[in-house]
Amino acid sequence: MAAERAIEMVRSDSREVKVEGASEIRRLTKTSSRNRRQLSGAIEPLVSMLAFDDYNCNESALLALLNLAVKDEKNKIQIVDSGALGPLIDFLHSNNSNLQEYATAAILTLSASATNKPTITAAGAIPLLVNILRDGSSQAKDDSVRALYNLSTHPNNLQIILSVQPIPPIISLLKTRKKSSKIAEKCSALLESLLNFDEARTTLTSIEGGVLTVVEVLEDGSLQSREHAVGALLTMCESDRHRYREAILREGAIPGLLELTVQGTPKSQTKARMLLQLLRESPYTRSEFQVDTLENIVSNIVSQIDGEERCGKAKKMLAEMVQGSMERSLRHLQQRALVCTPPDLPLTNCTSEVPLK
Repeated sequence: MAAERAIEMVRSDSREVKVEGASEIRRLTKTSSRNRRQLSGAIEPLVSMLAFDDYNCNESALLALLNLAVKDEKNKIQIVDSGALGPLIDFLHSNNSNLQEYATAAILTLSASATNKPTITAAGAIPLLVNILRDGSSQAKDDSVRALYNLSTHPNNLQIILSVQPIPPIISLLKTRKKSSKIAEKCSALLESLLNFDEARTTLTSIEGGVLTVVEVLEDGSLQSREHAVGALLTMCESDRHRYREAILREGAIPGLLELTVQGTPKSQTKARMLLQLLRESPYTRSEFQVDTLENIVSNIVSQIDGEERCGKAKKMLAEMVQGSMERSLRHLQQRALVCTPPDLPLTNCTSEVPLK
């Protein structure tokens, strides 16, 4: 009954009643997925409220639509199909920071739907999102980069994003956010995708502290952020080793790469080893790499690093890696001894130290 009453209110001819109804819908849908389904009939009248030249109507309708769209694919699609993008694009242009912020959050939520992505792109949202990433409020910047990441997964959208110079504001945002944050994950993921293009790589290296910021994510980010960061640096080095090798070494990437080879995700470990190979003075073929050791690769790199502090840190980590390698070899010998236990000894006393592969 509460849902039916709220729908009747947003269909009222009175703006005051509409605002009251929108506020009630926002309350009812805040925590209930069931209410989101039951209140889908309110979407069209709420979208019509976005076109009013009335801040209270705009704000209350935006917040209600946001809640209706969260974790509800059908509502996301219905909101776009009902014509919400036109007013939302206008709000992205708005000088009212609240409306701009709410509209950015709405675009973020709606862009989570694969069905909506081409429509949002066609409406011209991408350049406006990059503008907000550059000049918007702190919350709007966070939401805009997350929306851009959502849209980047649609074919051809990376080129559209790249055309409006997103790299400088992404790096600026990364510099001001904790490297272990969720926002850093989205920034790093978007960077990794964009760096497949030469224009993006050139821009990154031209920004003061650009490569260093990626290296800082490599060192201090979450597991996912670090995976994206090492992927970004690997993409650069694979595209033109002679052009980007020195820039990566100069920013002290080696310690973070060493740590990733043993503590990163499986993908991070593989990418870190591949990048360490490319950072050698003289790269060689994959077959030659397989018979070499990581310690030898790093020794070669460390000998070329400028800067006493960075070199010392890298050498310390190299020593720790060698020590760890020796300890693993000793454990392996101990395990082999256990496996070779004579059959007359009870196997229940042989405790395995290695997980099943």
